[in-house]
Amino acid sequence: MAGNEPSARPRAPHLQVYKWGPAMTVSILHRISGDGLAIVGACLFLWWLGALAAGPDAYAAFVACVWHDPDAGTFHQITNILGKIILVGLTWAFFQHLFSGLRHFVLDTGAGYELKTNKLWSIVVIAAGVFATAATWLYIFKEALNG
Repeated sequence: MAGNEPSARPRAPHLQVYKWGPAMTVSILHRISGDGLAIVGACLFLWWLGALAAGPDAYAAFVACVWHDPDAGTFHQITNILGKIILVGLTWAFFQHLFSGLRHFVLDTGAGYELKTNKLWSIVVIAAGVFATAATWLYIFKEALNG
């Protein structure tokens, strides 16, 4: 085949060909949330276990970085905010992955493949993940402020 001649082979469509939809978004979010739970969640869990095993001072440092330390310096205040962002992100990933998994469970039964139904449940999954995360953290912060 010469340099500028078109190929006779068919070309696969690329991303700009497809119309972006809620089902595609939910699928991608399912993968992202699963990876986030596996990687970030595992790292945070291992850090927590290591802090427990290392003793009270290490555990206090872990709690100061991730959750709360009223007497913290600037470094711990910054890590404290980042720790809360990571915890909120993990909570969202959990709920997003859960609701998306339930959607896939229903799809595995053969139901919900109609376009309108699939679009509706895809939007519900995204909204439910955000709503459940917000409700969980509003409750946690309310209890933290009252306690």
